[in-house]
Amino acid sequence: MAQKNGPIKCVVWDLDNTLWEGVLTEGGGKTLRPGVKETIQALDKRGIIHSIASKNDYGPAARRLEEFGLLEYFLCPQISWNPKSGSIQAILDLLNLKPEAVAFVDDSPFERDEVTFAHPLVRTYDAAEADALAGRPEFQVRFVTEDAANRRSMYRADLDRQSAEAAFQGGSDDFLATLHMKLDIAPVTEKDLQRVEELTVRTHQLNSTGYTYSYEELLALADSPRHIFRICGLTDDYGSSGKVGLLLLEEEDEALKLKLLIVSCRVMTRGIGSALLCYATQLAARKGKKLQAEFLETEHNRIMYITYKLAGFEEIWEDEPNLLLEYQGEAPLDFPPYLTVTEA
Repeated sequence: MAQKNGPIKCVVWDLDNTLWEGVLTEGGGKTLRPGVKETIQALDKRGIIHSIASKNDYGPAARRLEEFGLLEYFLCPQISWNPKSGSIQAILDLLNLKPEAVAFVDDSPFERDEVTFAHPLVRTYDAAEADALAGRPEFQVRFVTEDAANRRSMYRADLDRQSAEAAFQGGSDDFLATLHMKLDIAPVTEKDLQRVEELTVRTHQLNSTGYTYSYEELLALADSPRHIFRICGLTDDYGSSGKVGLLLLEEEDEALKLKLLIVSCRVMTRGIGSALLCYATQLAARKGKKLQAEFLETEHNRIMYITYKLAGFEEIWEDEPNLLLEYQGEAPLDFPPYLTVTEA
């Protein structure tokens, strides 16, 4: 079972007597709580995103946030008179977040308890703690990567894509073709390793084994002649999604063994996991070897097992919970037609 001990990816803020002092509808909200703006900005630079769950009228609250220079920091703000547990659920759905990756800050014990009852894995904090959040261990990141620094803008682009897809009249592949996606696959170099480590720590749903690696372990793998280590970046008409995928294969006498396949959850609906499996089948064909894949099921990564099965992998060995799968196709898989792939 997931627990409240991993890194925080998103902080959800109340407004009245939390972000600002006083109640907006009663003439308050003229002054920010001390240290809050600095906390929001510090966490944003680390790649921790922000949202809002507040009982208020949207228009006046958004205008006040704009006056404080803070509105741009909040993704999918839920400002209404609905229960805050419902607002939290909307944020989880819209941003594709797991509850254990979310923090909720509110001055009211009642509101914190209401959220905890509905979402027991969401971590709650009294507004009095707001100015100290950036110093807590669950809000720390080992590296501030380029992807982390740009995470808020990449999430905004993702939301724009979602809106475009919702309005699109046609199938999923037809919509993906309109994005003009380009996937660049390249060997992992030392300059990539901070992002590689970040991906292994942050990604759960599209992680084939759930393994995490230290920076030092990753450096050794990047230099290993027995391993093929690849990282991929994704761009489309909406901009760059950053470095979104990892592929680690180990060369054996008769097989390439896929040790790790990771795809950022932000792009999980764009076929990148399947594209990396296509690439792996092509690598194996070039070397005249079988392609096998290790899989360790976690509480989150069932979708990765389904991706393997749809690509033509079958189980050849099991020692629960560990599986070894092998590609059964007679020919390597072709990349999806909606994706342009380049290989360095």
